[in-house]
Amino acid sequence: MRHNLLTTNALQNLLFRIPKAAVLHGKSVGFAMQKSRFRNAKPKLPFFLRTIFTKQGWYSAFNGAVFGF
Repeated sequence: MRHNLLTTNALQNLLFRIPKAAVLHGKSVGFAMQKSRFRNAKPKLPFFLRTIFTKQGWYSAFNGAVFGF
């Protein structure tokens, strides 16, 4: 049963064009997705650091993160 589930997951990943996840199905998929999220968040880091260390303080960081200001 587990083999069928892994095969189905791999085929679904190929269908939705997620080649990395299709190749790394099983336990590695979570790691691959986590790495992808980290890569996507990395360019935004300077914005968050600039917002956090302004004179307005934490409130500015909260508004920027939650409301997109």
